[in-house]
Amino acid sequence: MVIFNELMARIAGRFGRIEPRRAANAYVRGLLADLDRKNCWNLAEHAGLAGPQKLQRLLRTARWDADAVRDDVRAFVVDRLGPGGVLIADETGFVKKGARSAGVQRQYSGTAGRIENCQIGVFLAYATPAGRALLDRRLYLPEHTWLADSDRCQAAGIPDEAGFATKPALATAMVLAALQAGVPARWVTGDEVYGQDPRLRAALEERRMGYVLAIAGNRRVELEGVQVNAAEVAARVADRHWHRYRAGQGAKGPRWYAWAWAHIDENATNGYRWLLIRRNLTTGELAFYRCYAPTRQPLIALVKIAGVRWAVEESFQAAKGQAGLDHYQVRGWTAWHRHITLAMLALALLAAIAAAQPSSTTDDGIPLTLPEIRRLLAALVLIRHRSITDVLRWSHWRRRHQATARHYHYQRRSNP
Repeated sequence: MVIFNELMARIAGRFGRIEPRRAANAYVRGLLADLDRKNCWNLAEHAGLAGPQKLQRLLRTARWDADAVRDDVRAFVVDRLGPGGVLIADETGFVKKGARSAGVQRQYSGTAGRIENCQIGVFLAYATPAGRALLDRRLYLPEHTWLADSDRCQAAGIPDEAGFATKPALATAMVLAALQAGVPARWVTGDEVYGQDPRLRAALEERRMGYVLAIAGNRRVELEGVQVNAAEVAARVADRHWHRYRAGQGAKGPRWYAWAWAHIDENATNGYRWLLIRRNLTTGELAFYRCYAPTRQPLIALVKIAGVRWAVEESFQAAKGQAGLDHYQVRGWTAWHRHITLAMLALALLAAIAAAQPSSTTDDGIPLTLPEIRRLLAALVLIRHRSITDVLRWSHWRRRHQATARHYHYQRRSNP
């Protein structure tokens, strides 16, 4: 619990009174506990409180600055995961009932894979070889159903100065804030929502920040002075120009693809630009990326950055599954940002512990995963009921068998 105490001490000064400071400590401990639903009622019961009022007050009316805590979390993540990382912009949906939650409306949610009544949060993640975590968050506010209705915004506590911003604009603001805060990132990546936005690309190029941003196949690029669709460029690639590279490690083993690239925007100055093309080795499905770097880069460097984008999906999965990112039952603007920030803090703690473990294990097991770390933390808090030897023995057993299962699974995939 040393890292936990360090992190909580780092944010302690953001609370002017001891009561919200203690409530925040209990809230984060609850987010890391073995609870099916991590709302204020269950978190209060876990903390031994008489009711949820103290935790509800923490989210709604207590005096503390969630953005300042966010800044502390960002600094902690960088300290623990190290420099030279990649910033990843992406959004995730929070399915809600009713129409009073800030920013909620029927809109497409990639999380649900369909149009749902939901809120959309845009996030910025940071990934290095040591791990990945969430650095920043913005709540997307639809222009016509929310910002055009001042009474509705006032009821949800949305500040008067909040204006409409597209998802790429929110991502741009977060990236620029991270760079201004000294986050030592060299690259930015994101999916098609962000790759199609010229303002985001221009802001990164102005700061000579490399990027690998996905685009659709019908997006036009300038190739040898002619505007053509990205898909047309792929059709011209000869077989000998495709290269087989691994785009990182997936849940089912190494992600192998065929890759090709072409120089684009050759008349542009201030760096180098490419169209990166990825082809699925089984289905032949294509994906496309606009790329920029202030200096020349080999193909494999762009491939690695493209593969890092999946880290934000893993962060969302971990934040929701292990830290209760989507378990909130609040409606207001302030409460949403406070809960999300504390969930990001809990995720940062897990990522820091994972990054601190030795690179190799002595028991032939897989390294400690975020779910296993959270499980161990929850068990050790209740150590009066179980011995530490029993807790660690079961952890070793699980990781040995997971390592064996992974070995044979990868073996089957490589020898179909």
